[in-house]
Amino acid sequence: MYHSNQGTHFIRNVKAYLSQDQAIHSVALGTLVPIDASKLCLAIELIQFITGKPMCPQSTLNTSRALEGVHGVHVVPHSPFALEETTKDGDFPQSNNRTSIIEVNQSLLMQWVWQHRPACLRPIQGCIQGDQNLSETVANVLTSLPFIALGIQAPRKSMSTKLYANSLIGVGVASSLYHTSRGKLRQYMRWADYTMIATATVCLSRALRDDNPKFLMAASAFLLPVQPLMVSAVHTGMMEVVFAKRAAKDPDLRMAHNVHKMSSLLGGVLFVADDVFPRTPYIHAAWHLAAAVGVGTLNKLLE
Repeated sequence: MYHSNQGTHFIRNVKAYLSQDQAIHSVALGTLVPIDASKLCLAIELIQFITGKPMCPQSTLNTSRALEGVHGVHVVPHSPFALEETTKDGDFPQSNNRTSIIEVNQSLLMQWVWQHRPACLRPIQGCIQGDQNLSETVANVLTSLPFIALGIQAPRKSMSTKLYANSLIGVGVASSLYHTSRGKLRQYMRWADYTMIATATVCLSRALRDDNPKFLMAASAFLLPVQPLMVSAVHTGMMEVVFAKRAAKDPDLRMAHNVHKMSSLLGGVLFVADDVFPRTPYIHAAWHLAAAVGVGTLNKLLE
C-alpha cells in the first residue's frame, strides 16, 4: 500500500513537471525548443519505477535516438537548465523550477513581441529597382546635386538653420551615393537616403518653430532610423501649416507659397508613380527636380 501511494505521488509530481514544460513549448508559438536531457532521464526513471525493469545504457541511447527522429524534437546532450533534485518526500524544488520557467517565458515573450511589432517599427522596404542603365544613373545623380547647392545657399542665421542647411547637403550626397551603389550595398544606401530626407524635415521643423513639443522631437528621433517616411510625413505636414499661415499674413511669401504648392503636388504624384511604375525611366529624376523646386521656396521662408 505504501509502495502504491509513493508511486502515485511520484507520477503526480512528474506529470506536473512535464505539464509545466508543455506550457513553455506552447508559448514558443512554433519555435523549436530543445528538450532538456534531465527531463529525458526523468522519463526513463519513471518507466523503471512503473515496470520494475532497469533500462540499460544501450536502451537509453536507443530512446534518445528515437526521439531525435521525431519531427521538431531535438535532444541536447547538455541541458541549458539546471538539474533538479527531489527532496526526500519526492517533491521537486519549486523556487528554482518556477524561476527557470519565468526566465524562459520572458525570453519567448520578448521574441514574440519583436517578431510581431507593428509596421511603423519595422525597417523600410523601399523600391531599389531604379538606375537600370548608365544614362538613368547619370540623370539621377545630376538631379541630386541641386540639393547640395540649396544647402550651401540656405540661410544660416542660427544653429537650427545651420543644421537644416547641412542636412540638405547630406540629402544630395546620400542620394548620389544611393544611385551609384549596386548589389547588397544598394539596400542600405536606400535606407540612408530616406533617413537623410527625414533628418532634413526634422531640422526644418526645428528651424521654423523653436517651441515644438519635446515628446514629438524625441519620438521623431526614435523612429527616424526605422520609419523615416512617417517622420518625413509628420514634419512636412507641420512645415506646410507654418508656410500657409505665414503666406496668408505676408504678401511677399504668397508667390513662393504658390510655387511650393504646385511643386509639392507634382512631386507627390511622381513619388507614387515611381513606386507604381518602377521600370519607367527618368521618373525618379523628375521627382528630384520637383522636390528641389519645392525645397528652394523654403529658403525664402527662412530668410
